[in-house]
Amino acid sequence: MIRTLDDLDASGTAVGVRVDINSPLTDDGQLADDARLRAHVDTLSELTERNARVAVLAHQGRPAGDEFMPLSAHARRLDELLDAPVEYIDATFCKAARDRIEALENGSVLVLENTRFYSEENMSFDPASAAETHLVDRLSMVLDVFVNDAFAAAHRSQPSIVGFAERLPSFGGRVMERELEALGEIRERPSPRVYVLGGAKVDDSIEIAETVLQSGIADTVLTTGVVGNAFLHASGVSLGAETASVVTSRARDRLDLAADLLERYPERIQTPVDVAVERDGERVEHSIESLPVEQPALDVGQETIDAYTEVFEAAGTVVLNGPAGVFEDERFAVGTTELYSGATDAGFSIVGGGDTAAALRQLGLSGFDHVSTGGGAALALLTGEQLPAVTALDSKT
Repeated sequence: MIRTLDDLDASGTAVGVRVDINSPLTDDGQLADDARLRAHVDTLSELTERNARVAVLAHQGRPAGDEFMPLSAHARRLDELLDAPVEYIDATFCKAARDRIEALENGSVLVLENTRFYSEENMSFDPASAAETHLVDRLSMVLDVFVNDAFAAAHRSQPSIVGFAERLPSFGGRVMERELEALGEIRERPSPRVYVLGGAKVDDSIEIAETVLQSGIADTVLTTGVVGNAFLHASGVSLGAETASVVTSRARDRLDLAADLLERYPERIQTPVDVAVERDGERVEHSIESLPVEQPALDVGQETIDAYTEVFEAAGTVVLNGPAGVFEDERFAVGTTELYSGATDAGFSIVGGGDTAAALRQLGLSGFDHVSTGGGAALALLTGEQLPAVTALDSKT
């Protein structure tokens, strides 16, 4: 078990807090969505209320990407969200940054610059090597403790994620604590456990299906979205040229694995029994038996929704990852809206974060037992993997 804020005497200490506030941005570099910032308010507020001096480490985007930007807009938004004063410095670990941390008053916050502006932060290290990087070595000089609240980046082995636990007393923040409590013991969640795999990340989802079925983590896998179309294609259903083209471009070399899974687990994998297409501007549904059709499949149909909803009603745990269709178009948001709403009837419902959580926010859906802040990290836990960030924290408790 990792130590949490309950184990930390924070008063008067300089606390380095790694958060994940990587957010969608507008064309002019402003925040388009502040959900990840709001998720960390509990941790940051608790530390400032306990008179800690807080230095925030975070990243935004990837090198050469459109959203690889400074954290000035994030700092301004945190200043609005927190009762404590929030400052920003366009430096991460140089002397100017260290001097600002040492000059912080108790109960205040300093947002350091995008950690990924520093090249080593874009590499993977074991914890001992990460502790020797410039970022960790220099900042450890002016910090008393480290708090990792960046669950959404916990599946990575970057210096700011795994290095500080080698140098400083380290703790998990409230986001990290909640995520591990909800997702970390998936095998202990009530059964039957149902995984709903949708969206367009077909190759990843096929591998997830194999992992959870083979390990017994999932009793049933329901497929939707492009993932559902891929399993239909692998089963020999003729979808039509448009849909098949999308499937093959997304599945890479995993369609053979999908076909193998259907043979190995015929009773445990369910595929759509109908799909919705656009014809003359309208939503039109087709049973699988009536395929192929010329138009691409953009959503599951009502018969699929009804069949999957019956599965939810008997489920102990439902894990949702990926939308059921092109939810951005209200004509094809039906599957996502009705299936996700139906999943709340299960004993315990988990949303796997990332794009899935963003879809739910856009559609105004709620009522789930847990909505993760992390996509890749959540799926790693939900498939039984260990997270490097958690291993680093756990090894030092």
